Amino acid sequence: MLFLYLYLMKKSPIGIFDSGIGGLTIAHALKKKLPNENIIYFGDTEHLPYGEKSKTAIQNFSKKITQFLLEKKCKTIIIACNSASSVAYASVKEIAGNIIPVFNVIHPVVAEVVKQCSEYNIGVIGTKATIQSNIYEKEIKALCSSAKVSSLATPLLAPMIEEGFINEDISHTIIANYLSNKQLADIDHLILACTHYPLIHQEIKDYYKGTVDVIDSSNIVVEYIAKQLKNNNLLNDNNQTEHHFYVSNYTESFEKSAQFFFQEDLKLKEVNLWD
Repeated sequence: MLFLYLYLMKKSPIGIFDSGIGGLTIAHALKKKLPNENIIYFGDTEHLPYGEKSKTAIQNFSKKITQFLLEKKCKTIIIACNSASSVAYASVKEIAGNIIPVFNVIHPVVAEVVKQCSEYNIGVIGTKATIQSNIYEKEIKALCSSAKVSSLATPLLAPMIEEGFINEDISHTIIANYLSNKQLADIDHLILACTHYPLIHQEIKDYYKGTVDVIDSSNIVVEYIAKQLKNNNLLNDNNQTEHHFYVSNYTESFEKSAQFFFQEDLKLKEVNLWD
């Protein structure tokens, strides 16, 4: 029975959720790193962006989505959203119980950054919810008390990306306006503390012209998760994969954006968890 249980767990999908398309950067990186894994993705498009919502609201949304992913027999859950990771991680773990591993997108990045933290000034940009939680500075300083951390809320970036404004005059202007803020003066590293932001990673790098190390969290997070799944003997060795994508509010434009950002033809199915 134990062998059968482990066999079924390996074949079970990985559940990923975010408020919108940002988490697809994690899903896409995961697909490249672990091509044998099945993926179930939920984008809570009805409530995006999470960064503008209250802590209680984000926790309630996250718990509902977690329950949905558990009903889909997911073997692990990835909170592919910094806002939800910062305020709802404990809530999701409580719903998932002790059997289903839960990963957020903050801890792996912090662990990577602190390897050099005593020598550099670290900048963090993210949604209002993430920055107001002060989670990055607290986590970094808990591991490296000498760290210098400067955080800035950049609330226009996620909706800008959701609307497809990338590598255009408007995105250049908004990015430059934020990054020129005195709060980010003299930084050596910049953490992109939102899973949407890897989609404008190159634009941010171009702004700094090599003077700042821009940290793309998606690959760091996926490397960490892959290692943990291997350690827990949960990697799927069957190459017949299925990926399913769900949203709480379907629009054709969102599906096209999701296809572009995931770089694969995908179909979104609308599921309302709040009826």
